[in-house]
Amino acid sequence: MLRFCTHVLRAHGIAASGSSIGFTTVPFFRWSAWLHTSVPNYHKPNSLIDGQEKVDITYIDKEGKEHTVAAQIGENLLEVAHDNEIDLEGACEGSLACSTCHLIFESEDYYKKLPEATEDELDMLDLAFGLTDTSRLGCQVVVTKELDGARVRIPAASRNFYVDGHKPKPH
Repeated sequence: MLRFCTHVLRAHGIAASGSSIGFTTVPFFRWSAWLHTSVPNYHKPNSLIDGQEKVDITYIDKEGKEHTVAAQIGENLLEVAHDNEIDLEGACEGSLACSTCHLIFESEDYYKKLPEATEDELDMLDLAFGLTDTSRLGCQVVVTKELDGARVRIPAASRNFYVDGHKPKPH
């Protein structure tokens, strides 16, 4: 909802892009406050301003079934999975506080195209079940053109320290 409101405000010239708070004057408002709450990479793009390219990503679920989906550039792999009803946990909802969205890249070539993992991501990956040399957290991998055709495997289990057996529903 906040994303929609920000988009509407921007469309009317009330809000400016950036990560700050301020005021601006517009013809139909005397003074209007604007606020931008977070870095754009942390949220998926607003559907009202879609028009972005999509690439094919294949998820291999715990049973070995393949799900090829069209992933919008700029989304992270956890969001793409949830948007396409793929069973990938995300107990911390992408806040980098767990390892339940652990994914394994099938090809080292695609893995090498990713930006290097941050120290925080590496710390969380240390807690992941079935860690491999091509493991990453889905919430930290942003879809780019270079990932077109990538195949990622969802490990057979995850370590969810939040609640054993709890699977948050995407929203």
